[in-house]
Amino acid sequence: QVQLVESGGGLVQTGDSLRLSCAASGRTLSSHIMGWFRRAPGKEREFVASIRWSGDSTYSTESMKGRFTISRDNDKNTVNLQMTSLKPEDTAVYYCATTDPGTNIWSNWGQGTQVTVSS
Repeated sequence: QVQLVESGGGLVQTGDSLRLSCAASGRTLSSHIMGWFRRAPGKEREFVASIRWSGDSTYSTESMKGRFTISRDNDKNTVNLQMTSLKPEDTAVYYCATTDPGTNIWSNWGQGTQVTVSS
């Protein structure tokens, strides 16, 4: 079982930057994809970005790709999400997640960290 703990959320203003971090424990994640999802108030959870052990990354939208950067430190079992040019519509609870080893099935979730962007 993988345990995930997010940190770095908070209240910021439009245009600010924020860095989210997620620490994983329980096992080495060499075969796991790590990623970030978010759930805005009244909306479904949506995919934000993911990254493989190799560093290959995927982003949900071009807008996110241009403003968000996902990275991982394989030695420390951490994944980060650097967010810039934040907008009020980025307000959400952000969740760290990992897949089952060797699959694309997201099965391990953190508790989430709140990001609020004021206008």
